Amino acid sequence: MTVLPFPPPQKWPATLLTGQHHAVCGLGRNGAAVVQALLDMGATVQAWDDSRPELPAPLSSHPRLTLAPLTDLTGMDALILSPGIPHHLPRPHPAALLAREQHVPILSDAELLWQVARKAGSRARFVSITGTNGKSTTTALLTHILTQAGIPACCGGNFGTASLALPALGDDGVYVIEMSSYMLERLKDYHACAAALLNLTPDHLDRHGSMQGYLDAKAHVFDNMTAGDLAILGEKASWADGLHQRLERQGVTVRTLSITQPVPETDAPFLPGQHNAQNIETCRAIAHHLGLSEEQIAEGIRSFTGLDHRLQLVAQADGISFINDSKATNAEASYHALKAFPESLWIAGGMAKEGGIESLAPLFGHVRRAFLIGQDAPLLARTLTAHDVPFEISGTLEQATRAAWDHARTHEAMPILLSPACASFDQFRNFEERGTAFATLARSLCGED
Repeated sequence: MTVLPFPPPQKWPATLLTGQHHAVCGLGRNGAAVVQALLDMGATVQAWDDSRPELPAPLSSHPRLTLAPLTDLTGMDALILSPGIPHHLPRPHPAALLAREQHVPILSDAELLWQVARKAGSRARFVSITGTNGKSTTTALLTHILTQAGIPACCGGNFGTASLALPALGDDGVYVIEMSSYMLERLKDYHACAAALLNLTPDHLDRHGSMQGYLDAKAHVFDNMTAGDLAILGEKASWADGLHQRLERQGVTVRTLSITQPVPETDAPFLPGQHNAQNIETCRAIAHHLGLSEEQIAEGIRSFTGLDHRLQLVAQADGISFINDSKATNAEASYHALKAFPESLWIAGGMAKEGGIESLAPLFGHVRRAFLIGQDAPLLARTLTAHDVPFEISGTLEQATRAAWDHARTHEAMPILLSPACASFDQFRNFEERGTAFATLARSLCGED
């Protein structure tokens, strides 16, 4: 699913940042978009990438752009580091060290979007979504609910469009920004009127040093919030207790969720599972805070068709559903998928993360048969053998999908679930390519192509 901004995109004034000088480090998807946006608003930019110091024409020949190593940041208004480049742990990038030495702010492009909106005179509201899992679905769902209700809204950040590349919105607009921990560490004045921290499990510990460091980074999602703002803590957990107390002392309205059941399929046909119930309730609370009625919210939830590669129904025939959850590149993500389906034919494998799939053992009873693919299929097979889960090593995704289809037709019709619990890089360029291949094959088997 693609969430489009509403109404049609409007550009920021071409002279909004005239006279400002910015340094951009990292020219991948995010960095290149930031460079383009800054130049479009009149700024002067010096940009560099240690591995690929180039930009597509005609951007690369822009008269206010210099492509050169960042060896002196004197006079710069800010250094914008691409999210994947560290400014602290495990080792700060030289440009970050230089910025600190020369007292140049290190910012994320979400912070710049906030500054640009306010400088342009827009009072558009900002909503921030973070957490270890569920960020993208929650971000997209909330944006869908808002746009369906006629509210000008757009989403981006860690999901989809880079924050600074989002269109200009007026006072009635809402920016829904998915925030990674990397982005959150680089905020300054950014102020969300509603923000959510959905959950917290170990991730990116090399970047943050410890679980406490990771929590500290995530907690920046609530920076600058005041009385009248809404903070959502997605679960009752030890990490949430201190945050709840701190936010209440600030006068912020705090709601801690406690979700125990999935939402009925009639109310949310494309959002199965208890984890999606948490995403739905988060969106419901924020949408109410933004002034929407229960009827508007319910209709938005019902009409949301989900995100590509996240428990996405891609084909169906003879009572057999093909579910594309290719985004599940680790066991934590696949846990939610297996829990959402009481029984399934499970396609898993690829490049396993540390710990493999052992943590999924409590849900192995939901698996009628597993079909294993990729380089670490033997590793997964050992775990399944130890827990008496029927499986076969299929090798490739195509062979696994066909084998699961044959099994469902000759034994018992049930969902065929691609939720690999592994990275895709052994056989595919990324999880999107893996999911698209699965969807194409599923539609072919169902006679939909």
